[in-house]
Amino acid sequence: MQFAAAPHKRRKPSLTPMIDVVFLLLVFFMLASQFGLDQVIRLPLAGSSTAREYTGPPRLVTVTENGLSLNGVALELGALSTEIGVLTESPKDTIILRGQGAASTQNIIDVLAHLQAAGFETVVLVD
Repeated sequence: MQFAAAPHKRRKPSLTPMIDVVFLLLVFFMLASQFGLDQVIRLPLAGSSTAREYTGPPRLVTVTENGLSLNGVALELGALSTEIGVLTESPKDTIILRGQGAASTQNIIDVLAHLQAAGFETVVLVD
């Protein structure tokens, strides 16, 4: 006579090691990732010893939510450096940048970056 072996109860797998591994991966990727790149924006301080006296024709760039204007004349961003080049004698001449109305900070930063990429060194940001 043959007896059947007693049935074994199946053990449920432990989730603790898997949770530990997932947590370690999470910590690793949080420490190893770079969430954003910092960008430095150079703006001269009014009244500093490096500030230059304003000379020449007016160069007021106004940024609005719909676009920008140079001395009250609406322009596209691509034409801005050309039009300011006509009004300046050197890239160190002062350009005044003003945000108006509901202009976003990103719009102002884009115009500032465009001016600095075009070689203009002295951009003053005003209210």
